Amino acid sequence: MLNNVLSKSAVAAFALAAALCVHDAATAADAPKADAAKGGAAKSGAKVDYTTIAPPDLVKQTPKGQIKNPYTDSQADIVADGEKKFLSYSCNGCHGGGGGGGMCPPLTNDIWVYDGDDDTLFRLVALGSVGLHADGYTRKGGESVVAPMPPFGALIKNSDELWKILTFVRSKYSPNADPKYKQGTPPEER
Repeated sequence: MLNNVLSKSAVAAFALAAALCVHDAATAADAPKADAAKGGAAKSGAKVDYTTIAPPDLVKQTPKGQIKNPYTDSQADIVADGEKKFLSYSCNGCHGGGGGGGMCPPLTNDIWVYDGDDDTLFRLVALGSVGLHADGYTRKGGESVVAPMPPFGALIKNSDELWKILTFVRSKYSPNADPKYKQGTPPEER
């Protein structure tokens, strides 16, 4: 009976999150345009306007390992906007309001379940954990609570909004952890 209640609760939480994600969130008029060679749609060689490209489209257009966040977590205004979007897209329903976790991993520790580089985080949220596995990504870290990540790429309005959410997520990385892992596993350790 408890499993039935928990299963129904999880389905209800996901349905609520999906319903809330469909709303129109405000976007910044001055969102960055990235040089494709530095992290945009590398196939085209053109500038990418993150406010006009959906996350799944950016994933399709950009080779693995080349999606780069135009923001840093030292940009307080971007972190604050990312937190608002984190809440508006109901990420807090699974990861907790302050990122402390719930039925999904916390954002406030030093564990990246799949890795913490920009490319992996963007693809994880856009594709979900099943889609990420299908693209050949594997778990790198372990958590005691790891529900599957649903694909939010079609629900999040555009790639710029996802970048702001991920900038907020990165800002929550544990201040007590080794800072060399904040961006994921360093290249020399992969």
